[in-house]
Amino acid sequence: MMLYDLSRHWWLLVLNGVFAVLFGIAAFVWPGITFAALVLLFGAYTFVFGLLMVGFGLMAAGEAEDWWALLLAGILGIVIGVFAFAQPAAMALALVYVIGMWAMVTGLLELVAAIKLRKIINDEWLMALGGVISIIFGVLVLAQPAAGAMAIVYLFGVYAVLLGITQVVLGIRLHGMVEAVNRRVQQATSPSH
Repeated sequence: MMLYDLSRHWWLLVLNGVFAVLFGIAAFVWPGITFAALVLLFGAYTFVFGLLMVGFGLMAAGEAEDWWALLLAGILGIVIGVFAFAQPAAMALALVYVIGMWAMVTGLLELVAAIKLRKIINDEWLMALGGVISIIFGVLVLAQPAAGAMAIVYLFGVYAVLLGITQVVLGIRLHGMVEAVNRRVQQATSPSH
């Protein structure tokens, strides 16, 4: 059961959310960060995000019909993260477009997952909110590509903090559901049913 796996591994969402918030704060504390450093930080973040989503997607495979959305978002994050480290100069030129498109695609996939999970979890709106934030961020980045590296740093900082907060809250809420989900799974798998 996807909810069982998500609630058991709630701390991964919290960890990813904390990482995103710290990344966002770093963008404000050190605004003079070079574009090359932003490429590497973005690569690290998308790679970690990708691993997390692939893990959730694989845990949900066979249990939920919408597991592919998480897996696809994860694979996309891993590919972008690897490319950022393998070709940082080329990535720097394409970063504005890559960030915008990545945010929009993962946001749409998060919305799909939230809609599919609305009958299973109570706080699917947090996942949907994260998806909406991602889509808005992507649209803003693509609408103003010449705004400069500094504006991208600040915009990405806001995005990372907001997305991170939604992931931390969702992870904490899932942690609170662990006992209830465990009882539900035990009842469903007990021989008396």
